[in-house]
Amino acid sequence: MDAGKLGFGPDTVIQELGWDEDVDEELRVDVERHTGNNLVDGDIGDDVDGVILWWRDGDGDLTDALVDSLTDLVDGGSVWLLTPKVGRDNYVPGADVVEAAEVAGLSVTTTSSATADWAATRLTAQKR
Repeated sequence: MDAGKLGFGPDTVIQELGWDEDVDEELRVDVERHTGNNLVDGDIGDDVDGVILWWRDGDGDLTDALVDSLTDLVDGGSVWLLTPKVGRDNYVPGADVVEAAEVAGLSVTTTSSATADWAATRLTAQKR
């Protein structure tokens, strides 16, 4: 997936959560190149334009992680949840994503292939 398809524009600040050695480095580098900024971690303490959350089955409570991902997110920003694809180790079922998103006050808007091993799900704040 091209970083531009994530909707992150130049000069945007993107927070990355859930990093581990299994993440797709090419996608990370592409996001940094596209935005012109390094990815920031959860200790930024400032507003971010978008969030990339890498998540695997067994990482803990997805609802809690999604709520935490909203802490620094500006209004109108989106969270991209990256999970292992079907058949990969630590796959997260789509129903689990939808349920966790709803409880966290988010809506699933798009799901697509991000890389060979990762699926990307775009989450936005539910309309009131």
